[in-house]
Amino acid sequence: MSENKDHHGARSGTSVEGVKFVYDFTEGNKDLKDLLGGKGANLAEMTNLGLPVPPGFTITTEACKTYLDSGEEPAALRDEVSAHLDALEATMGKKLGQADNPLLVSVRSGAKFSMPGMMDTVLNIGLSDRSVQGLAAQAGDDRFAWDSYRRLIQMFGKTVLGVDGELFEDALEAAKAAKKVTVDTELEAADLKKLVTKFKKIVKTEAGRDFPQDPREQMDLAIKAVFDSWNGDRAKLYRRQERIPHDLGTAVNVCSMVFGNLGPDSGTGVAFTRDPASGQQGVYGDYLQNAQGEDVVAGIRNTVPLAELESIDKKSYDQLMQIMETLENHYKDLCDIEFTIERGQLWMLQTRVGKRTAGAAFRIATQLVDQGLIDEAEALTRVNGAQLAQLMFPRFDEDARVEQVGRGIAASPGAAVGKAVFDSYTAVKWSRSGEKVILIRRETNPDDLDGMIAAEGILTSRGGKTSHAAVVARGMGKTCVCGAEELEVDTKRRRMTVPGGHVVEEGDVVSIDGSSGKVYLGEVPVVPSPVVEYFEGRMHPGADDADELVEAVHRMMAFADRKRRLRVRANADNAEDALRARRFGAQGIGLCRTEHMFLGDRRELVERLILADTEAERDESLKALLPLQKRDFVELFEAMDGLPVTIRLLDPPLHEFLPDITELSVRVALAESRQEPHENELRLLQAVHRLHEQNPMLGLRGVRLGLVIPGLFTMQVRAIAEAAAERRAAKGDPRAEIMIPLVGTVQELEIVREEADQVIAEVERTTGTSLRLAIGTMIELPRAALTAGQIAEAAEFFSFGTNDLTQTVWGFSRDDVEASFFTAYLEKGIFGVSPFETIDKDGVGSLVAAAAKAGRATRPDLKLGVCGEHGGDPESVHFFHEVGLDYVSCSPFRIPVARLEAGRAAVTSTGSDHR
Repeated sequence: MSENKDHHGARSGTSVEGVKFVYDFTEGNKDLKDLLGGKGANLAEMTNLGLPVPPGFTITTEACKTYLDSGEEPAALRDEVSAHLDALEATMGKKLGQADNPLLVSVRSGAKFSMPGMMDTVLNIGLSDRSVQGLAAQAGDDRFAWDSYRRLIQMFGKTVLGVDGELFEDALEAAKAAKKVTVDTELEAADLKKLVTKFKKIVKTEAGRDFPQDPREQMDLAIKAVFDSWNGDRAKLYRRQERIPHDLGTAVNVCSMVFGNLGPDSGTGVAFTRDPASGQQGVYGDYLQNAQGEDVVAGIRNTVPLAELESIDKKSYDQLMQIMETLENHYKDLCDIEFTIERGQLWMLQTRVGKRTAGAAFRIATQLVDQGLIDEAEALTRVNGAQLAQLMFPRFDEDARVEQVGRGIAASPGAAVGKAVFDSYTAVKWSRSGEKVILIRRETNPDDLDGMIAAEGILTSRGGKTSHAAVVARGMGKTCVCGAEELEVDTKRRRMTVPGGHVVEEGDVVSIDGSSGKVYLGEVPVVPSPVVEYFEGRMHPGADDADELVEAVHRMMAFADRKRRLRVRANADNAEDALRARRFGAQGIGLCRTEHMFLGDRRELVERLILADTEAERDESLKALLPLQKRDFVELFEAMDGLPVTIRLLDPPLHEFLPDITELSVRVALAESRQEPHENELRLLQAVHRLHEQNPMLGLRGVRLGLVIPGLFTMQVRAIAEAAAERRAAKGDPRAEIMIPLVGTVQELEIVREEADQVIAEVERTTGTSLRLAIGTMIELPRAALTAGQIAEAAEFFSFGTNDLTQTVWGFSRDDVEASFFTAYLEKGIFGVSPFETIDKDGVGSLVAAAAKAGRATRPDLKLGVCGEHGGDPESVHFFHEVGLDYVSCSPFRIPVARLEAGRAAVTSTGSDHR
């Protein structure tokens, strides 16, 4: 239809020439969800299919957006609504709200994406003190008419006029109590008539006006109320949760009423073409006799299973089953259906692709492939990485009795139970004794790594999703809850105080849910995930004991691997993580962070290197570190034999390898007061003062550290080269790539590269081995992205470090901002999602795209990857596919998610691949 081509012009004002704001159900189709909303588009589609849909029309989302932008409805809207209302009245042979044979309509919201219960609906519009008599005569049922009228006043008063809904509920309960009945269907016409009088008094008192008797005024006010509900608190919260854009607006559907509250031969229900919990085919849903509208989901009376409708009204049941089959075959998916039966006549009020559990999504997708309804590519669009992540992590038993004591940021999914410990030493000690522990800290730092590894989960009272605790936990697949500010952590007294004053002492059992951020006292039973057992190789598809869900996941992963172009690597720093990553399907290592190799026993060697006063002291430290580094790399190359391993040279903020300046100052002061020897501590304190930085994350780190401390990077390059040569001598196939961190100018890279090339050539000569070691850089500074064409002259690959790139583009310190103001930014709509969680396409993303293009313009065979946390984020993976990167790298436990999303990106790509 030509009207569809120019409807976006409605944004320019309240009166736009030639823009159509209202569509009859006979005019639309399911592909017009942007314009007609999901409900309107699907009502139109069912009408087109010849299904029994009550006649009506849809007011477009453009009308809503114009109203929300300007505060006024489009000038043409009232006339268009009038024209469609006239046509509806002609079709029905009734007039809206007329006294003798009234037409009644519902006014219902309907956004592009399903937001069940989040926006407003008003039923029975057109009833008044006059038309209620006509409805009673038309139906031959006084009780039905007055019941419908009280429902209108109740719903209109609450939704349109802002009256407290509890006032109506209290009045209804009082009426039932006076009658000595328990359900509203036992109230008679006289009771309901009195209730209408009471409801109108409530409206007058609370809203300061009479309930409107003009049916057109009722409809117009209800339409505005639905528009306004788009920006209601619950709708905005739901959109934030579901990542639905805030600028879509809602359509409004005006539909002729059909009545399920006309007696026992009438009713209303909801149905699913498959079980939304399991995905199994069958008869699923609920039915409620003598009921209307929201009664089924409101729980005012007990429903019966949909299967019982067969014995209540077999004709309607058989017709409904046929329609359900028609809709599933037409939509080729699980359908969620609302229907009403009016005195034996079935009417379809809504259908939509039904929401489902993660497990059901995978099962249904494979079932539909087997039935020949969809192909593999379409199946991949029916599941997503977030669902797969839900299936991979253990969960608490939902039926267990629990005592929740706090809630933080859900930083790393999973369910963890253990004894509370407040330092890493205790965590390791107790874990080695067979105890399961939860490491509780205000916040973690690299010194806590051993404790984090030993713990079942990590709980912090500070930090956010990209804090140290969160990033490391996700990398290890460890459950983590961060930023639980209501919990007071006292590490010195080894205790945590929870709201209400209860104290958790060390050794007390706590449970944390990394999927919801909830914290519980005591042990909550955990249900393991068979999907992780599958990825770990402990459960095999096709085996007799294989889980049905595992079979579905296995098939979907196979689909994705066949379709995807992006390769998926792992962020892994040791052989154990590398082997796990390989089991999970990693095609190499995209980021080995060598600084993690220098913690623990080696930290003292690095400290001595940094603080060395003489060349001899420095050389001694480097000589001690070289064999340790070589052993690390030999193990890594062995684990990833035949696959690329990108090793980032040392990139810590300097302070991570130096003693805490405050603690060291206290030690020196105490020694001086006690007149104890303290020359070494004093020398160390002077050096720490000399090297102290106000902002270490932007200080002496990365390539700067390698240039300032002679021999540091060349020692690492030598260790890599010698390890590669050793593996080649053992008939291995090491494929090392050396990555220089924090480069901001090509000159830095050229200097380091020249030194590295010399070391590699020397190792080749001494070992008689030809080594193919690629040298590239991490693009993590805006200047590097902006000068990528120059940097590519000296780099064989780029790996985008999107964590630091996001920090430096936004000017955010990721360890601070999430806890301090991100919540406010999300609530105010400044962010739809944290830029550390999903890549900021407009800012950070534009730099990635520009750098990729400029780099390949200089070096067409430049290999491009990403190794920041975004490499495992579903939405970000699609972006990296679109801009033409070769691979993404992420923590081992996110590899399956990245594989799945890379496959989905390939089948949903808009064709803007920049390769």
